Amino acid sequence: MTTRPILELRAGLRARLRALFDGRGFVEVDTPALSREVLPEAHIDPLTVPVDGSGDALHYLQASPEAHMKRLLATGSGPIYQFARAFRAGERGTRHDVEFVLLEWYAPGTTLDEEAALLADLCTTTLGTDGLDRITCRDAFARHAGIDPLSASPREWQGAGSRAGLSLPDGLADSCDTWFELILSEVVAPRLGHERPTMLEAWPVSQAAFARLAAGAPPTAQRFELFVAGVELANGWEEETGREALLERINAANAVRTASGRAALPVPERLVAAHGPAMPAGVGTALGFDRLAMLAAGTASIDAVRCFTSRTA
Repeated sequence: MTTRPILELRAGLRARLRALFDGRGFVEVDTPALSREVLPEAHIDPLTVPVDGSGDALHYLQASPEAHMKRLLATGSGPIYQFARAFRAGERGTRHDVEFVLLEWYAPGTTLDEEAALLADLCTTTLGTDGLDRITCRDAFARHAGIDPLSASPREWQGAGSRAGLSLPDGLADSCDTWFELILSEVVAPRLGHERPTMLEAWPVSQAAFARLAAGAPPTAQRFELFVAGVELANGWEEETGREALLERINAANAVRTASGRAALPVPERLVAAHGPAMPAGVGTALGFDRLAMLAAGTASIDAVRCFTSRTA
C-alpha cells in the first residue's frame, strides 16, 4: 500500500471506532506515555528514559495505558477509551514493534458477556464479520492439543509439546506455564477465529494477569483473548479491584522476571493506592490497532499498514 491509502485506512478505522465507543457513552481520554511508574508484567520489558531535572533517575515509556486509565476509573471517570502509543523493548516482527498503537477501553459495571457483544459489534464495524464465537481454554486446548490446561501435569505438558513437534527454546523454564504459552501460540491460536472472531476464555489461574478469579472446580481467571483469522487481536479481563490481590500479582510477575534473569520492576504505588473501594468492577480490553488495520487490509504484516516503523522512523 502507498502512503495515501494507508492514511485513509487508519483514519477510517479510527472514525468508525470512535463512533462505536462514543455511541455507547464512553469518553475518549489521553494519558501520559512517559511516567515515573510502570505496571510490572512478567513477559513485557519497558523502555526507560532519563528525564533532565527530575528527582527520579529514570522514567518509563508505557507498555500500555492501563495503569493511568485505571487511576482515572478510581476517580469517577466512568467508561473511557483511548488510542495510545505503547512501547515494548525487544519486540519486532510481522505483528510486533517497539512502538505501536493500542486501542484500550474500560467499562465499569460490565461483564464478559457484555464485552462479547461489544467485540462482536466492533469486528462487524471494522472487519465486516458476522457474530462472535466463544470457547474456553479447556475446550480449545483439548480440541487442538489434546490436553487439559487446567489440570495437566508437567509430564502431560511435555507430551503435548512433543506430539506437536515443539521443544522449549533455550533459557525458558520447563514449567506448565511455559508449555501453556508455547502451545497456545504455536498450536491453539493459529486455529482460532477463522469462521468468526473467537473469544478464548476461562484461563488457568496462573495465567490470570490482573483478572478477577471465578470460583469453580477448578477455579479459572476471567480473562480472554480475541482471535481473528488466527491472529490475537485483543485481550482483556474482568478486573481484579483489590489492593492486596494486585500486589500479589505484581510480586508474582516480578518473581517470574527475576527467575529468568531480568530485573524486577518497582511497585507502581499510585496505581496500588487507587485500588480498593474506589476502583469499580468491570471489564478492561486492549486491542492492537495496527493488527486491526492489517486484518482490514488483508496484509501479512503490520508494517504494510503503517507509514513509519521502528526501522524507518
